[in-house]
Amino acid sequence: MDQALQHLVNGTVLGGTYALLGIGLTLIFGVMRVVNFTHGELYTFGAYMTYALVSLLQLDFFLSLLLATLLGVALGAAIEVLLLRPLRGADIDSVMLAMIGAALVLQNAAMWAWGGVAKLVPTPFGGTPLVLGPVSVMPLRLFVLGVACALLLGFWLLLERTRAGIAMRATFQDSETASLMGVRVGWVSTATFAIGSGLAAAAGALLGPVFMVSPTMGDLVGLKAFAIVILGGLGNLPGAVIGGFALGYVEEFGGGFVSTEYRDAFGFLLIILVLAIRPQGLVALKERVG
Repeated sequence: MDQALQHLVNGTVLGGTYALLGIGLTLIFGVMRVVNFTHGELYTFGAYMTYALVSLLQLDFFLSLLLATLLGVALGAAIEVLLLRPLRGADIDSVMLAMIGAALVLQNAAMWAWGGVAKLVPTPFGGTPLVLGPVSVMPLRLFVLGVACALLLGFWLLLERTRAGIAMRATFQDSETASLMGVRVGWVSTATFAIGSGLAAAAGALLGPVFMVSPTMGDLVGLKAFAIVILGGLGNLPGAVIGGFALGYVEEFGGGFVSTEYRDAFGFLLIILVLAIRPQGLVALKERVG
């Protein structure tokens, strides 16, 4: 039982950051109908920006996390304006090839800029775990969970309580009708891609200090982001959150009770089972996009 509680805590920490990845990818697909193959690289970008700000510029760790997220937002906006906006109205094959090319460019740029040696991000948190009954957890992981939950709450408030959020939800449900009602769909697309990119960069900024930072760290994370979207149901924002936590728990419990060597495989096995039993995902949509 004690071991199960420990894995539950670890899975919750991991699931929170996975949820950030999932909702960012789902939001972009739902509003723009774009499969964002750069999502994993934006995750890597956030991790490296945190490393650069903390280790090279000697900035405060907490300020660096915020700046890394904002830089991710800016990079996402630049990708939408420079790459996706000229392709608006193009066939899906052209857009997918452009996004795959952008992902390769970002990954090779990271390799060129930082080299292939993994980096460690210093943090102000000590190495002594907090012991809460039978569970011990590192202070950094608790911080990551708290920030991830705060970002998820902030994202929900943005969608539900602001005019920008209403415009995003309207475009998410029916872009043509939203345009006829006066919503500036082009602006919404840019804002959506920027916010989705910022969430991916935030996940990288949070998990970069937990693990090592490397140019290829986004490869597997990108696949997991797509896995989360599939688990939750394509175009389903609440489902993306549920899918993120489900993937985190499956990986943690599978790695803890079966084998750490197959930790990542358990998540993809879950996807196969979900697709076989419930192809629409864990959470059914009441309203489909498009």
